[in-house]
Amino acid sequence: MIKNIKALFITSSMVNVDKSYETLLSRIQGDLVNASKKDSARLEIPKPQIIWVGQRTIFRNFMEFPKALRREPEKLLLYLNKELASAGYIAGERVIFLGRKEPSSFGALMERYVQDYVICPVCQSPDTRTEKAKKLGFLVCEACGARSSIKGNYA
Repeated sequence: MIKNIKALFITSSMVNVDKSYETLLSRIQGDLVNASKKDSARLEIPKPQIIWVGQRTIFRNFMEFPKALRREPEKLLLYLNKELASAGYIAGERVIFLGRKEPSSFGALMERYVQDYVICPVCQSPDTRTEKAKKLGFLVCEACGARSSIKGNYA
């Protein structure tokens, strides 16, 4: 009888340990998902303000983007020039492109730039910086320490 009670107590305590482990594990996984959502939500990309003047397209709030993304304005302009297949130059806080460009294309290009050259591919954190080793560019995450290669010279 005592052995049966002891066996019952041991098996019930094992079930409680398994349940508490599963509970803790699911809670940690939920915290990790919430933390990654907070990191990506923390990076707020401004909306591009685009106007046309004659045959020129003016990106009025261009300088807000390099500040928000912690990147050099020249590298970001180089990326936009290549993707838009147009010449552009910095004039104060804005950039002037030759030719009429669609305003929607600027938002899509900025989102693609953020995905390719700002967000860490391992932990999805926006806290990254770029390094150059010989002719290769690397994206170094300050949150998780990952070092990923990047294509192009735009970061």
